Amino acid sequence: MTAINESVSEEFILLGFADHPWLELPLFIILLVTYPLTMMGNVTIILVSKLDARLHSPMYFFLTNLSFLDMCYTTSIVPQMLFNLGSSRKTISYMGCVVQLYVFSIMGGSECLLLAVMSFDRYVAICRPLQYTVIMNSCICILFASIVWLGGMAYAFSEATLTLQLPLCGIDKLDHLLCEIPVLIKTACGEKEANEIALSVVCIFMLAVPLCLILTSYASIGHAILKIKSSAGRKKAFGTCSSHLIVVLLFYGPAISMYLQPASSITRDQPKFMALFYGVVTPTLNPFIYTLRNNDVKGALGKRMRNIFNSK
Repeated sequence: MTAINESVSEEFILLGFADHPWLELPLFIILLVTYPLTMMGNVTIILVSKLDARLHSPMYFFLTNLSFLDMCYTTSIVPQMLFNLGSSRKTISYMGCVVQLYVFSIMGGSECLLLAVMSFDRYVAICRPLQYTVIMNSCICILFASIVWLGGMAYAFSEATLTLQLPLCGIDKLDHLLCEIPVLIKTACGEKEANEIALSVVCIFMLAVPLCLILTSYASIGHAILKIKSSAGRKKAFGTCSSHLIVVLLFYGPAISMYLQPASSITRDQPKFMALFYGVVTPTLNPFIYTLRNNDVKGALGKRMRNIFNSK
């Protein structure tokens, strides 16, 4: 980090949508509404999964991890966005940028791996139902969760640290809403081809490989669902998988378009909209997707609400 410390001031100016100032007020209102909804929805899923004994299963163990991850994901960027959108000073301190870069990268890398693990859990549940409790025992679940979080940290500390070594040659303006790896690489001066190649190689393992595993799992799941004779059984199996598949599409689509292309070829406004999508929109929709499409979660939530009203 020595090079960047010597070449920039103590804070960055986040330009955001400076070319489209009319977007700032609507975006501020949207974030002001969606952020509490994101926190409330994810906290609700965590509490319901912990309090209802029927939800003490590997599927909901990983779902609580996803909810906690999404809360950290949005918290790492939305408060700063709200402050900048509501203020004439659209700045972030150097250390604030570093912290945001690491936290955002850890959560993004962890979510890539977690979605792959959740697809494997659904594969075992539908394609190997008799061995499900043996394969997905508590030790294996904890091991998978540990791999997910450690993998996200390894990605962040490798790529973010390499990115922070790049000199910015006195540049203190970032044409973005937050501090993100591809944008910092694009902003840097000097030789940065090695960083672009390193980012592409690492992202192949963090994005492309997990996505291939997810697609392979769902190909097997689809084949198994077609073999189920009962229409009710097929509907239940499809219902438990469709929520996860929707979340995969919402997260991986923008992430791949952002990270699996050279930083030099990224258009000016693309990082801003992509960051809003996988950093704000997806974490906000996740709890509602899982709640509205999952009868077990709706039943557990309804039971808790009835107990609260009855006690009053």
